[in-house]
Amino acid sequence: MESWSSKIKANWDRIAKPLDSLGKLESLVAKLGEIQKTEHPVCSRKCLVVLCSDNGIVEEGISQSDQSVTRICAENIAAGRTTVGIMASHAGCDLFAYDVGINCTDELENVIDRKIRAGSRNFHKEKAMTRDEVEKAFALGREIVADCKNKGYQLMCTGEMGIGNTTTSAAVAASLLKVDAQTTAGRGAGLSNQGLERKISVINEAIAKYDLYNADPVSVLEAVGGYDIAVMTGIYLAAADFAMPVVLDGAISAAAALVAERIKPGTAECLIPSHISREPVGALLCRELGFSPVLDAGMALGEGTGAVLFLEVLETAIEVYEKSVPFAESNVEQYTRFQ
Repeated sequence: MESWSSKIKANWDRIAKPLDSLGKLESLVAKLGEIQKTEHPVCSRKCLVVLCSDNGIVEEGISQSDQSVTRICAENIAAGRTTVGIMASHAGCDLFAYDVGINCTDELENVIDRKIRAGSRNFHKEKAMTRDEVEKAFALGREIVADCKNKGYQLMCTGEMGIGNTTTSAAVAASLLKVDAQTTAGRGAGLSNQGLERKISVINEAIAKYDLYNADPVSVLEAVGGYDIAVMTGIYLAAADFAMPVVLDGAISAAAALVAERIKPGTAECLIPSHISREPVGALLCRELGFSPVLDAGMALGEGTGAVLFLEVLETAIEVYEKSVPFAESNVEQYTRFQ
């Protein structure tokens, strides 16, 4: 049986333009149609889920900021006052901020409270999460996808906010890729040379302590991940079951995508990359996952900014696919595709 992707690629060939002349955009529309199981993919109803969580590893001096910033930013994200809120409003994308592990006990205005724990543990001293917490995070991710599907959303974007999560994502990536943390760790929100050296050292010590080069992906997540990464992993694992395309943001969401792909091979087929993060591990993760993002703007803000910015590119590609004049109506002879 012919795949939806093949049907869409054949439709692209019938449009009055040189073959493959829209490059990656043609493949993206085909991938979206394959996920949604249709020749006419859509993303007019889309949402962004921003997962907010604190990370105990900040105790080790791997970040310029303390954990109080996570709470402040989560409330501002939920109120639409941060960069991603402005971008989401412009793109017509609904935004939902979730507290999945912020280190506070107060109710946060407009933030959906699904806290697994008030911050992960310091993985330099002990494992960041328990296995039960990881499973709860996966279940929450699945619940979020189901809820978005029930509300009629056709496409989801994922984002995150949490001081210390460039360290957790770099640790997860280094463990799964079996490379030194020097390859995956960057300056995050602006570490000094000394801070970066400390970050690399902390990650490498944890890899050795928990023998993470030889660990399964769930054990890696349990040892050095964060609740934001764990819930994102759950979202990605559930995407295919709900025929829900999910647009990734940058390095942190790509780290979660690699965990999901290692747990359930083929998961990446429902995931759409948006941009290459400025963080060193960004391009490395994209290559490992077989992704070729359209955008490369040197961004590393997080919060889902790259994913939301990419939406307008995707919507434009769909519009061209649906409305362009075909060769049959153009008085131009159709190009032949040679094998």
